[in-house]
Amino acid sequence: MYTKDTLSALDAITEAQRIAFAPMLFQTALCLRNSNVLSYLDKQGKAGATTEEIAENSDLDEYAVGVLLDMGLSGRIVTYQDGRYFLAKVGHYLLHDAMTRVNMDFTQDVCYQGLFYLAESLRESKPAGLRVFNDAKTIYPVLSQLPDEVRQSWFAFDHYYSDGAFDAALPYVFAHGPATLYDVGGNTGKWALRCCEYDPTVAVTILDLPQQIALARPNIEKAGLAERIRFYAVDMLSETPLPADADIWWMSQFLDCFSPQQIVALLRRVAAVMKPGARLCILELFWDAQRFEAASYSLNATSLYFTCMANGNSRFYSVEKFYRYLEMAGFRVAQRVDGLGAGHTLMVCEKY
Repeated sequence: MYTKDTLSALDAITEAQRIAFAPMLFQTALCLRNSNVLSYLDKQGKAGATTEEIAENSDLDEYAVGVLLDMGLSGRIVTYQDGRYFLAKVGHYLLHDAMTRVNMDFTQDVCYQGLFYLAESLRESKPAGLRVFNDAKTIYPVLSQLPDEVRQSWFAFDHYYSDGAFDAALPYVFAHGPATLYDVGGNTGKWALRCCEYDPTVAVTILDLPQQIALARPNIEKAGLAERIRFYAVDMLSETPLPADADIWWMSQFLDCFSPQQIVALLRRVAAVMKPGARLCILELFWDAQRFEAASYSLNATSLYFTCMANGNSRFYSVEKFYRYLEMAGFRVAQRVDGLGAGHTLMVCEKY
């Protein structure tokens, strides 16, 4: 994290211009990738290619390739020497890095249009940008209704960051030998399926909105696990009674979907029905628990998705603040494991 302003005046004004024209650079990078310019330069290697050669082997004419390449030079996506262009390291990662591709698709397909309404979202604490797709109050009940490309990019983003962490978290969760596990906010059922694969005796119940359960149910039935994975339709912010038999209450990338007040209220509801000895396992991304600056940057950027597109009042939190919310709800962290998957933190919590 930056704690001091160490930039020179020249560096600062240069960075300010990069910010001022950031949307142009983002769209340039996306077009260079999607029009096969980057893949063609990648194949040419150290030989590089001229503007004419690139145009002949892409989806664009020479003019279009030219303006993209010039901006690509300014963005350090490509380099230029003696009339020929070459793929730079940034361009290589734009083309080949799975995380970068998932992040770019999510930004373009899910967030880009709606971010125009960020100021309104901030003023009114509502996802004003969601109007570009739907008039719903939050994105969660209408995920299944989003345009195909938007929905695919949303789930690709969500699954990329959770899947690797799931495998790493399983041994910690099942070290407690749970017979029954509640998957709160079960999404498409991926965690529930992993649990049943990991432990052939565990019984899982997915607690989620009816619309989300409708997405998960076919996946569970296809896997032949309908007898071991059940469903409980519930809005966790409502007064609907909660079941109380779980040894483990699991929440993965779930609480970041709520405001601090909602998190405390939701967790208090859970604490009120948890049986003695039960544990709450939370898998979350915290921007201040990351090893690399790029990871913190990505999480803070994604917080604006929650602001503008998802619900208007949640975010990726800091560990410091999250501990306070847990304490207010009556929980203490018995075990914490950082660095799972792409940078998740697992908190195993007990009631006071």
